[in-house]
Amino acid sequence: MRGTGVSQGIGHGPAYVLTASVPEPPAGQTFTGEAAQEKERALAALKQVAGALEARGDKAGGEAREILQAQALMAEDPGLIVGVKSLIDGGLAAPRAVYESFGKYRDLLAKAGGYLGERVADLDDIRDRVIAQLTGQPLPGLPVEAAEPYVLIARDLAPADTALLSRDVVAAFVTEEGGPTSHTAILAKAMGVPAVVACAGATTIRPGARVLVDGSTGEVRLEPSDDDVATAVDAQESRQAAIAAVRGPGRTKDGHRVPLLANVGGPGDLDPALANGAEGVGLYRTEFLFLDRAQAPSIEEQEDAYRAVLEAFPAGKVVVRTLDAGADKPLAFLKPSAPEPNPALGERGLRMFRLHPEVMAVQLAALAAAAQGVDAELQVMAPMVATAEEARWFAGACRAAGLPSAGVMIEVPAAALRADRIAQEVDFFSIGTNDLSQYTFAADRQVGALAGLQDPWQPALLDLVAATATAASDNGRPCGVCGESAADPVLACVLVGLGVSTLSMSATALPAVRAALALSTLDECGRAAHAARGQATARHARAAARSNLPGLAELGL
Repeated sequence: MRGTGVSQGIGHGPAYVLTASVPEPPAGQTFTGEAAQEKERALAALKQVAGALEARGDKAGGEAREILQAQALMAEDPGLIVGVKSLIDGGLAAPRAVYESFGKYRDLLAKAGGYLGERVADLDDIRDRVIAQLTGQPLPGLPVEAAEPYVLIARDLAPADTALLSRDVVAAFVTEEGGPTSHTAILAKAMGVPAVVACAGATTIRPGARVLVDGSTGEVRLEPSDDDVATAVDAQESRQAAIAAVRGPGRTKDGHRVPLLANVGGPGDLDPALANGAEGVGLYRTEFLFLDRAQAPSIEEQEDAYRAVLEAFPAGKVVVRTLDAGADKPLAFLKPSAPEPNPALGERGLRMFRLHPEVMAVQLAALAAAAQGVDAELQVMAPMVATAEEARWFAGACRAAGLPSAGVMIEVPAAALRADRIAQEVDFFSIGTNDLSQYTFAADRQVGALAGLQDPWQPALLDLVAATATAASDNGRPCGVCGESAADPVLACVLVGLGVSTLSMSATALPAVRAALALSTLDECGRAAHAARGQATARHARAAARSNLPGLAELGL
């Protein structure tokens, strides 16, 4: 079988196929007793599930913490609770009321598509957990101990199920749904577990069957021979040895410097970043401070959190993304100006800040205070910038707050196309290839069926990256990439060939990217980039680039 490889490496073991689900409560199910007691029962179950999700997130840390906190907020959404109460008042039992209330939200999100559409699977998971709590049913559990690491196979994987697993328990993930930036992909990379998504027919694999997973190529091999496994493992060990042999700052074979930075979602990501040789932070997501709150965190709390990251990289650069609220990250204290039929295309990121400038003012003031007396180079950037006017407004706010370096994320095609004008307003760019790909191809990054359009090797996406990097260079501005494309060692070389100056990625991807650059000259990177852009498909683009990077053979890439 073949899907989309989203987390590199080789994993093998017996298949554990997750297929069970919580049954739908009977239509028209009623209750005995008082409605008030039934409502109390429903609210207690919702609260218990929300608390359990938060606790799992706190224990897991990192990316999982942010994802699970967002799910906990869904479980206690005021509108959802009103719907459950209303249905119980109409005579429905708590399990059925919960099911129907979630169903209404589910339909709305599915129709919205984009960022909200990707939350449908999350809603289903929360709904099932609440119904299981109300009916005393066990949820489909995952083994946390096993005789040997297993290959976890599912239609899709809920973050709550996978957040506390480790490489000691799971050899690899394989899902039928999801895309390169799905929650499964994000968590697999953070764990360092090979993963393949959008693998049609994966759940038909017989439980217990031996499976060999290649997270680089997307190949899922059933019942491999001992020789097949030994060959794959030997190749992986040779690759790891070659990667481990390369140390120091990022640079090409002929000495061109390419600082390698880490994407950080919270304090739990700092130790892995340092352990894997990050030279700084290329994307510090600040959302974790704001989730699950009735009001924004105080300036003092924000200052402490920001200073902790700055102090962790005293000789490096720390690029902070201001709050990216809206769409799939709604906050109780930040509301759009009107109901949005498609929030992914609504008031998100910088647009939300312009509605609520007081929240941005506190965040910028906290960042300026945190930078006092520390040696790290602080840079601050805004998400979802589309025009030069927006860039000018944000840069002015940063300068008024005493922040010396203001930049923007390039994740909207309009910004990439007009990057030359935007570069005249700010100090740097950072390209978010995940969103740039999604918006360029009108392809929801969570829809496995559209994985081909979300492929960062798409030549049209490479053209936009090249245009942005050229505009930055022409204006004397640095241009980094902080999307997941930077974590692909082959594509990292191409990005450098396109003119990108820094690369930022999940911590576990840093060593392989460092090694790939060290085995390739800047001229080879340039030829690879030119060859890739000249192709018609993502598959041909990767093949053309690889043929111009002969040194990567040492890594088995």
